[in-house]
Amino acid sequence: MTELGEYLRACRARVSAEQVGLPTSGHRRVPGLRREELASLAGVSVDYIVRLEQGRVKSASPAILTALARALELRPDEEEYLLRCAAEAGISDRAKPAAPRNQQVSHATQVLLDSMVNVPALVLGRRMDILAWNKLSAALFTDYSRLPAKRRNHIWLTFLDPEVRGLYANWEQVAQECVAYLRMDAGRYPNDPELARLVGELSLKDPDFRRWWSDHRVRAQRHGRKEFVHAIAGELSLDFQVLDVRGSTDQSLLVYTAEPHSPSTQALTFLAGWAATELPARPTEAAGSPRRPGAAPAAGESKDGA
Repeated sequence: MTELGEYLRACRARVSAEQVGLPTSGHRRVPGLRREELASLAGVSVDYIVRLEQGRVKSASPAILTALARALELRPDEEEYLLRCAAEAGISDRAKPAAPRNQQVSHATQVLLDSMVNVPALVLGRRMDILAWNKLSAALFTDYSRLPAKRRNHIWLTFLDPEVRGLYANWEQVAQECVAYLRMDAGRYPNDPELARLVGELSLKDPDFRRWWSDHRVRAQRHGRKEFVHAIAGELSLDFQVLDVRGSTDQSLLVYTAEPHSPSTQALTFLAGWAATELPARPTEAAGSPRRPGAAPAAGESKDGA
């Protein structure tokens, strides 16, 4: 079965007949909508739904995909993922994404990060790789400069680094959201070998990740609030925003802010002062290296990231 088929089945399982105004009489062996119910809501045949889920459909018009998204009550980001899956399966007119290029942060972006001394800020790339950071984000999460490049990954640290995992007051919610963000990212480059390696490692080492990945939930990472319990700064309630880096493919600026005059603002100010004296300066690369300080090596440059 294709990713498109698996995603459609997962979405069907999350929508009840009652939720979409259909009668609920009769025994249901599995939760969610039956194929015939989805077909009726979307205005297509049951056979078409069966063939679509089994990967045997040769084409799907935008109108049909939109009808399926509406019938399944998908959010805009979930509908976007559905369209990407259809493109990857080669059954829609939408072009497949180009092969991913090496990830590299521009000098101007790094200068911007370094100028943001009062807010934690990161640049995330594909697979939630941490490409660059400022000192306050290193103080909040971990000193990324001490990690090998292959471990500078937001979701890997969230699941498998005990200190980062312990930062979140509501780790389970944060971790599930990270899985949904990664699944959304996977829709862009489903054949990315580094993504496959990351998902394989997390699935092997963490049963929660394995279970949540199989749910096929997707979510676009844009804004929200996270609660932290920091060993030095104490409790922080921080809002985050994710902004696209214009001119750079698949790079996003992740910024955390606190409400003005709040205890969290005071905690961030204290943490910034601590970072200024206790955290070492970001190491510079060897002479002649094209990389900027603080930027992770481009994906695939070396096996161990050193």
